[in-house]
Amino acid sequence: MIVYLINLLGYSFLYALMGTPVYYLIRRFFYKKKLSFREILIVFLCLFIFTIIGRFIGRYEAYSTFRRDNPDASFFFKSESENSIFRFEYGNLLLFLWGLLPITVLFIAFLRWRKKGLKKIGEASLVSQLIPDASQNKLITKFILVSLAYTFIIIGFANPQVGTKQEKVKRQGIDVFIAMDVSNSMLSEDIKPNRLMRAKNFVSNFIDELHNDRLGMIVFAGRSYMQMPLTVDYSAGRMYLKTISTNLIPTQGTNIAEAVNMARENFVQGDNKHKALIIITDGEDNEGGVDEAIADAVKEGVKVFTIGVGTDNGGPIPVGSDFKRDETGNIVLSKMNQPMLRDLAAKGNGKYFQLGSGKDEINAIFKELGRINTKDFEETIFTDFDDQFQICLIIAAVLLLVEWFLSERKFSWKF
Repeated sequence: MIVYLINLLGYSFLYALMGTPVYYLIRRFFYKKKLSFREILIVFLCLFIFTIIGRFIGRYEAYSTFRRDNPDASFFFKSESENSIFRFEYGNLLLFLWGLLPITVLFIAFLRWRKKGLKKIGEASLVSQLIPDASQNKLITKFILVSLAYTFIIIGFANPQVGTKQEKVKRQGIDVFIAMDVSNSMLSEDIKPNRLMRAKNFVSNFIDELHNDRLGMIVFAGRSYMQMPLTVDYSAGRMYLKTISTNLIPTQGTNIAEAVNMARENFVQGDNKHKALIIITDGEDNEGGVDEAIADAVKEGVKVFTIGVGTDNGGPIPVGSDFKRDETGNIVLSKMNQPMLRDLAAKGNGKYFQLGSGKDEINAIFKELGRINTKDFEETIFTDFDDQFQICLIIAAVLLLVEWFLSERKFSWKF
């Protein structure tokens, strides 16, 4: 708990520390304006607070996604594949951290109003002589302390908890690997918005329908890479899915054979049932060896399903502001190799689907997956949690106490 809060504040401090000079340089060189110490402090404070808000909101969104697959779970800050777990009992209360945004805006408006009011009294030098002990920077410091106290109060009310007891639970399901093509031809827009985005939307909807089955993801082009090993942590699957792009693999091509072999090697060895491989590709530029790879997978009990992405008419492949062209300068059309994908599915004891709206294909695939015998496997989860809200409230109380005793008068030295 303490380590997490230290990391959170540390990262937020670091981001604010890096962002403030950037803002200063923009104002200095583009607007030809200098920043006073007070303005720099306000910018730093805003960046610091907004970073904290952003990190908490991001965690809350991850929790919302995770809860769809695990109704009994609370706000998880770490996936089940990690050694420790941290959650909030009332994660929805973290939304109140957005309250720091209008509070900060109002404080900045107050400072501007106060500055204009003082100008009406007289020149700044004269006003400083009339109230020599008043400190603008001390006022900002007090606001920072109150803002941090507010942050820790909200975190405390959300009741952070740390897992203290683990238990093994049994699940029934199958192992499913999704192998997704990320070659440049997947950027073709013969289906909107493009083949890759349509494939990612399909996988996202597919994950939404998963229950108990273990999921893994592989990306391939000219080479194959493990994107996510088999896990029941579907929230991790959604996170990894968002990072998939054609930039992941520099080697172009469509090496389906390597993807099949990678999936086969990462399934549970010695288990000749309960395994399915879903290949999502346009089937272009196949580099060979896929028939042998499919045959080896079938021998180990893997059912291979293929999903074709694209159209028979095809479409151009975007390259910068232009399209891919051949040696004579003509635009190259990328067409889906439907016969090859049908043949692979038949040899893999599976079935071929053409990606359309996504819903019909998902229903059809789950119908086929439902025919695969399930197996029992154990999963370790946290069942008991200790409340940690006291630490946050104590920190908030200390911050408020410091703010209470901190006078707005200047120190004997310049602040």
